[in-house]
Amino acid sequence: MMKKLKTLPPKIHAALVGLLLAALFLFPLLGFSQYVYRVCVISVLYAILAMSLNLIAGVAGQISLGHIAFYGIGAYTSALLCVNLGVSVWLGILAAFLISMLFGLLIAIPTLKLSGGYLAILTMSFAEIIRLILLNWTDVTRGPMGILNIPKPKLFGYTIKSSAAFLYLVIIIAIVVYIALRNLIRSKFGRNLKALRDDEISSESMGINVYRHKVIAFVISTGIAGIAGALYASYMEFIDPTSFISDESTVILSMVVLGGMGNMNGSIIAAILLTVLPEALRSFSDYRMLVYGVVLVVMMLLKITDWGAVKRALKTAVTFKRER
Repeated sequence: MMKKLKTLPPKIHAALVGLLLAALFLFPLLGFSQYVYRVCVISVLYAILAMSLNLIAGVAGQISLGHIAFYGIGAYTSALLCVNLGVSVWLGILAAFLISMLFGLLIAIPTLKLSGGYLAILTMSFAEIIRLILLNWTDVTRGPMGILNIPKPKLFGYTIKSSAAFLYLVIIIAIVVYIALRNLIRSKFGRNLKALRDDEISSESMGINVYRHKVIAFVISTGIAGIAGALYASYMEFIDPTSFISDESTVILSMVVLGGMGNMNGSIIAAILLTVLPEALRSFSDYRMLVYGVVLVVMMLLKITDWGAVKRALKTAVTFKRER
């Protein structure tokens, strides 16, 4: 029986993947309000952020509390290039990716020699420094006034204006990020990251360059966060420093923890739930945050966001049906 529980039957696995993809691409066609699609776009952007943080925090085991800084760097890089220099949004996204990775490298080189609470404190401090720069360097960032009239991306001459159309864009990019990270984690590099997460000393004794692996993972993670920031800036058409406060880093980390450290699927589910739930609970008015907290506790206890638990339940159901 244990052998039967190792994997889902190929037909069922393919059917689940097909249903999920169909749901993702049909949802924007259902004619919901702009508000619903706006929440969906933001939830997918958070899913991208959660996946990127999961690489360094979940897979490599290095807790960062400054991830929102790279989200902000990506957003401002793209916005400033598009508004001030008139470059295309796609070039702005590419620049956001590269500049965020550059800042990630500059931070990773000194900080990743540390670990645990020291790394968390330093990255959190970096996020606060970036926020203060965005707020006070008014000649460049326009400070609290923010940046207006950020253009929407164009594809084959068509401007992606509506929230439903933008939802398609972020879903496609999220899928690309997911596939890229999943392949990276399953590669030799990803296996080395898991090894150093579990025991750095043993990993070094086996010839793994622990410091180099951590730096590369951190840089990749920050680059993806920069892409998410550029997409956010283009979607909102306006950004200011209040969108990139340090508390947001804690929210992103909670998505990773709730979904399961190192669990990419769980991070996506948790990101969507933690974005959608506060909006769905608005009808509870004064008790909204209380209900929200209770729901989070229940989710943790029942492991609702643990994709592995969901798959095990499906395997058990399939096996039970076969044995009957």
